[in-house]
Amino acid sequence: VQLVESGGGSVQAGGSLRLSCSASGDTFSRRCLAWFRQAPGKEREGVARLDKYGLTDYADSVKGRFAADTDSAETTLYLLMNSLKPEDTAMYFCAAGPLPGLDCSFAGDNFPYWGQGTQVTVSL
Repeated sequence: VQLVESGGGSVQAGGSLRLSCSASGDTFSRRCLAWFRQAPGKEREGVARLDKYGLTDYADSVKGRFAADTDSAETTLYLLMNSLKPEDTAMYFCAAGPLPGLDCSFAGDNFPYWGQGTQVTVSL
């Protein structure tokens, strides 16, 4: 499955963005899905993950501000980001796991499929 992110950009603190991740070659059905981010000089961080039942889990740093879901066709993964903070500035990546989606923890080897990333910059 091939993934392409879009929707990044520059926004002021307190603003919102919605990232999209489009799949081709297969759908997201029955896969673990996740959003990761990586800021310059920092390690990659798991932000949001969805299991094959659509249940979500979020990093403490974004809980209550970010929401991840998919469209009904299960070909697009979204990340709605509200109340953005400067510390949310990073390159954001979507990732998908293999079939069947058994282990959806944020371990990178659970997600062999990655997009190219989209930059999010939050300024004061």
